[in-house]
Amino acid sequence: MSKPTPISGFPEWTPAQRMVEQFVLDRIRATFELYGFAPLETRSVEPLDQLLRKGETSKEVYLLRRLQADADGPAGDDALGLHFDLTVPFARYVLENAGKLQFPFRRYQIQKVWRGERPQEGRYREFLQADIDIVDRDTLPAHYEAEMPLVIGDALRSLPIPPVRIQVNNRKICEGFYRGIGLTDPEAALRAVDKLDKLGPAKVAELLAETAGASEAQAKACLALAEISAPDGSFADAVRALGVSDPLLDEGIAELTAVVETAAAHAPGLCVADLRIARGLDYYTGTVYETQMIGYERFGSICSGGRYDNLASSGTVRFPGVGISIGVTRLLGLLFGAEALSVSRSVPTCVLVAVTAEEDRAASDAVAAALRSRGVPTEVSPSAAKFGKQIRYAERRGIPYVWFPGAEGDEVKDIRSGEQVAAAAGEWTPPRADLKPLVGPAGTGA
Repeated sequence: MSKPTPISGFPEWTPAQRMVEQFVLDRIRATFELYGFAPLETRSVEPLDQLLRKGETSKEVYLLRRLQADADGPAGDDALGLHFDLTVPFARYVLENAGKLQFPFRRYQIQKVWRGERPQEGRYREFLQADIDIVDRDTLPAHYEAEMPLVIGDALRSLPIPPVRIQVNNRKICEGFYRGIGLTDPEAALRAVDKLDKLGPAKVAELLAETAGASEAQAKACLALAEISAPDGSFADAVRALGVSDPLLDEGIAELTAVVETAAAHAPGLCVADLRIARGLDYYTGTVYETQMIGYERFGSICSGGRYDNLASSGTVRFPGVGISIGVTRLLGLLFGAEALSVSRSVPTCVLVAVTAEEDRAASDAVAAALRSRGVPTEVSPSAAKFGKQIRYAERRGIPYVWFPGAEGDEVKDIRSGEQVAAAAGEWTPPRADLKPLVGPAGTGA
């Protein structure tokens, strides 16, 4: 068999990196549950008509087809695609199970998604997301939009990563402003402004003219709005200073002010109102979020989402919601690439039980069983080699302790310090810091 070639965009972490990922997921999950979100997992595939009905996503969807499927046959498996985010599957789930759910429904979902975009640092074709959403029937109070940054702020602050800044905007501000200056296609204007960081002001002005029919003055006004940024409610004064009025604009200003002020009271500096944030997907209708990790701003957002009112509806019944998603693989990929995270050892094992002779392996197995019953991760030496070789085996794997069974009593050795003491498997406990691998910023000893 020839040497396998890695497939770009489909990351495979090392065991040490996987332990970091599990640590991160446990912390995120714990925070979500502290806020009352219940776990959910949806299927990996959705009908193509559902995946493609909102936003510019047609080039990103992976088609699902059996190897022997007839491509020219009737729609079947080939009408399914792997989901590119968790919002569309969640909306479908709510519609299918509305009669069984209690509203407002709060759920978290940690699951893989697939997106056919060009792989690059921090961007993958298969990746893990951690989502939260709150959905209600018919109406969803705006205070839930202010709650989202609090949850994400607490979740990300629980991790050994650089600080983050959540940039927030409200689509009502943009749409109301565009209406107020006379633009007839606010959605096209939003999509153009969403490309500001990639294209720059001059190109976006051209795009506004081409796709939204903006005059030079209107394009200039759109760019002026996008330049407004503030860590508090003062952004509202800057918007009003532009001299544009519209009821929807006023509604958006009030909602965004509540989001920024609520976040400031909870964690000063967590949120900043940034009116260039638009989010490209069409289904967002209110507050939108993008999160940057300080020092990694050039890579864009690691966590994003927003308010949606029309994604899930059945007849006259609507299920408006608000959600936000942490790009777990994206976040970790950036930090792994910068060697900014470390784990204290590459295996979960805390103790290696030595084997004095193969005929005595049962005794070593009994010691290991006793330690495991008390929650100490333990493995037994693979061979009854000289103790020096068994110690070196533990050193190579990063195992901190070696246990030596003996006819006159057992001893355990900390192979880092060389300290060796008498011990009993039913009583000895390692220091708390050694029980499990520690995750932390590189250089901290984790």
